[in-house]
Amino acid sequence: MAGVAPLRPDPRGRVRRPPLRTPPPRLATAPSTVSVEQAGAPPDAFAAPGVNRREIRKLKRGDYRAEDTLDLHGRSVAVAKKDVARFIENSRHARLRCVCIVHGRGLNSAGGVPVLKGEVRARLMAMPDVLAYADAPASAGGAGAVCVLLRR
Repeated sequence: MAGVAPLRPDPRGRVRRPPLRTPPPRLATAPSTVSVEQAGAPPDAFAAPGVNRREIRKLKRGDYRAEDTLDLHGRSVAVAKKDVARFIENSRHARLRCVCIVHGRGLNSAGGVPVLKGEVRARLMAMPDVLAYADAPASAGGAGAVCVLLRR
């Protein structure tokens, strides 16, 4: 590379440089403590900015094999939030790519409204290590579980 010189700009102006893209600024604050009841239910599928939406389809189809599973049945919301954060952190440390979190469908919840489902998904959206999540395939729990794609 010692004899390499940069090309001169095109005198006819045919080559344009693409505009520089800057990523959106990351907030240095802690994740919001607004509950799901106040903010509304989080979506069934999520992809972080810059992540291709095809990853959601792959998660729903089961193209990614879940390398570890966390079952939250019978846990309170506060305990479940802590367990999810610890599970994601440990999974990242173990270099896992895809994990599954079973939260249940909320059939025995008060009013038939799933509490853990919304809280877990809201927590996942706030975590920078989560690239995408979607409902698990029917063979892995369907709407009662979520498959999570983790940052490498």
